[in-house]
Amino acid sequence: MLRFIFTLLFISSAPHAQVAEQPKTPELSQAPIEAYTSLPLVSQVDLSPNGTHLAFVQNYQGTLVLNITNLKTQETLPVLKSDNKEVTLNWYDWANNNTLIVAAGYTQRQRLLKYHSTQLFKFDLNGTKKLEDLLPTRNRNVSNAAQFRDNVISMLPDDPKHILVAVDFDTVNRPTVFKVNVDTKRRERILRPRRNISDWIADRQGNVRIGYKLKDTTISYILYDRDKNSLHDKPLYQFDVFSPERVTILGFGQDGDTLYIKANHKGKKALFKTKVSQPQNRELIFSDPDYDVDGTILYSQITGKVNGFSHSNTEGSRIYWDEEYKSLQTALSSALPNAHNVILDKSQDGDTYVLYSSSNTDSGTFYLGQRKAQSLYLFAPQHPEIQDATYLGKQRHSYKARDGLTIEGYLTLPPDTGSNSAPYPTIILPHGGPMARDYADFDYWSELFASRGYAVFQPNFRGSYGYGYEFAQAAMGAWGEAMQNDLQDAAHYLIGQKIANKDQICVGGGSYGGYAAVMAVVKHPETFQCAASFAGVMDLESVVSRARYYTNREVVEKQFGDDDDKLENNSPINNIAAIKRPILLIHGEDDKVVPVSHSRRMYDDLLDAKKAVHYIELESGNHHLSYQAHRHTTLTAFLTFFDTHLKAK
Repeated sequence: MLRFIFTLLFISSAPHAQVAEQPKTPELSQAPIEAYTSLPLVSQVDLSPNGTHLAFVQNYQGTLVLNITNLKTQETLPVLKSDNKEVTLNWYDWANNNTLIVAAGYTQRQRLLKYHSTQLFKFDLNGTKKLEDLLPTRNRNVSNAAQFRDNVISMLPDDPKHILVAVDFDTVNRPTVFKVNVDTKRRERILRPRRNISDWIADRQGNVRIGYKLKDTTISYILYDRDKNSLHDKPLYQFDVFSPERVTILGFGQDGDTLYIKANHKGKKALFKTKVSQPQNRELIFSDPDYDVDGTILYSQITGKVNGFSHSNTEGSRIYWDEEYKSLQTALSSALPNAHNVILDKSQDGDTYVLYSSSNTDSGTFYLGQRKAQSLYLFAPQHPEIQDATYLGKQRHSYKARDGLTIEGYLTLPPDTGSNSAPYPTIILPHGGPMARDYADFDYWSELFASRGYAVFQPNFRGSYGYGYEFAQAAMGAWGEAMQNDLQDAAHYLIGQKIANKDQICVGGGSYGGYAAVMAVVKHPETFQCAASFAGVMDLESVVSRARYYTNREVVEKQFGDDDDKLENNSPINNIAAIKRPILLIHGEDDKVVPVSHSRRMYDDLLDAKKAVHYIELESGNHHLSYQAHRHTTLTAFLTFFDTHLKAK
C-alpha cells in the first residue's frame, strides 16, 4: 500500500493559496455517483507507540474492516468487520505496542424491542490475535449488565498494562471506575458510583480527580478527594447548560494541578490555563476575535506533556509550543505547499508519524513519514476518485440577513462546461444541529450536487455553533423564525451575485436541515421550488413531549421553549395546507435521534391533502447515513428529485 513520494526538504513554509472565485473547468471525466456516496476508502489511521504497526479502517464496497499492518513486513491482520448497521466501530486506540483497545456498537433485539449497546475489546498481537471481551460479566459480581461499556476515561500513558474505564456495573446511570489489566482482563474497582455523577475525569497520572454532574439544566464539575474518598461540597465549576459562563474541561497538565479549559472571552470561547487549586485564576492562552475556539489541547507522544492546541481557523489547524513539532510542521508546509497539513499521530521516539493533508485539489490523503530518513510516503486517499479537477472545493462567502446580521457560508460551484454556466440551478443546504456548523473541508453532499451542475450553498445561519455565544443562542426557542429567514436571505444573496437562477432554487438537508428545508417551502414558496428532507424533525411538540422519558428532559425543554402555540405554528406537520411545493422525505427506520414517526406522519398527512410528496424509508437505517447503501439511496434520491424540479425548468 505504501508508495514512495519524495524526500522532505526542511526549509521555510509556504503560504496557503487563496481559493479561486470561479468554477473549475474539468480536465477529467465526471466521477461516478458512487465516488461520492461511498464511505471513505481509508479512515481512523492510528500508529502504535513504537511506530511498528498501523491500525486503520478500510472500506471494502461498504463493509468496513479494521486492519493492523506491520510496517516492516507489510503483513496485515483483520481485527473487526463492520457494516455500520448491525455492527459499528466506535473508536480504537493503542494501550501499548502490542494491544489495541477497540470499542464497538451492536444492534440488540429483545422480543419486539431493538436497541443499541456498546462493548470494549482488546486485540493482542502477541496473544490470540482475536478480539477478546475486555469487560466480561460472566461469573463476575455485576449488579447491572450495563448497556454501554466503552467509556475509557484514561489510557494511562505511563502504565501500558492498564486502562481506566467508567461503566455502570453497580448502579444504573452511575458509573463505577475500574482499573482494567489489558493482558489478564482483571479489573479492580477504583471508585464506586456517586449520586448524580454521570462521568469522571482523570489526570495524566491516572488519578480520578473530577466528577461530572448534570441536574436539570445545571452542570457541575466537582473535585474528588482521594484521601477522604468523597466529593468536595463546593463545585469546581457550576453553570447553566446554556449560560455564557459555561466551562469545558479539556484536560490536565503533567503536574496534576494545571487544568486547560475553554470558557467565554469577549463573547467567544477561548482557551485558558488554570490551576485546580485556584480555579478562578485563569491565564488566557489563545482567543480568536472572529470564532469560538473549536479544538482541544494536544499532548506530545514523545514527552506526554501538553504541546499545543487545535483550532480550525489557524494554519494547519494546529498551533504547537514544542519545537520538535513546530519544526516538523514547517517542513511539511514546504514539502506539501498550499495544503492543510495535520500531524495526526507520532511514535514515541518521534521518528515515524501519520500526516493528513488536504487542499484545493486534494479531498484528503493520509501519509506516513519518517524524520530520520526525511521521507514521506503516500498511504491512501480518502476519496480516490475525487481529486484534482474532479474536486471542486468550497469558497467562503458572507451576506447580510434582513436585520443586518452578517451570516457566513460556503459555496461550491459546478464545473464550467460551457453548456452549464452562471446563473446556476441552486441548492441551499442547511446543516443539522442546529447548534453545529459547516466548514470549508470536504463534504460529500455539496461535492456530489455541484458535480452534477448545481451551485450549492451551505449557510451557517444564526444559531450555528462557532460564531460566539449570542449568535448560537439565537437558536433557543426560535426554530422556524429568524434562523429560517436566513435561508431565504441566502437565496436572495446568490441571486444578487448572479450565481443562482431565481426560478431554479431548492432546499435540502438532514436532521435540523431537513426540518429547515420543509419549513422553507412553508414560509417562502415564492423562493424555493422544492424541499428534500432526510431524518427531519416535523413536529416540535412531539420532541418536547418525548423528552420526558429521558434524563435530559429539562435541557430539551429549555432549548425548544414551552410556548405550545409557537411550537405548533413552527412545526411542518401543522402547516400542511400552506405547502404548495413538492417534497421528498427520507428517514431511517431505526433512527434514535429523530424517530421515524416524524416522516411517516408527515407523509400520510401530505398524501391525505393530495400534496406532491415522495417518501423513502431506509430499513434499519440510522440518523447518520453511516451505512453505505443507505447513503447511496439517499443521495441518489435527492439528486433525482432536484433534477426533476430544477433542471426540467
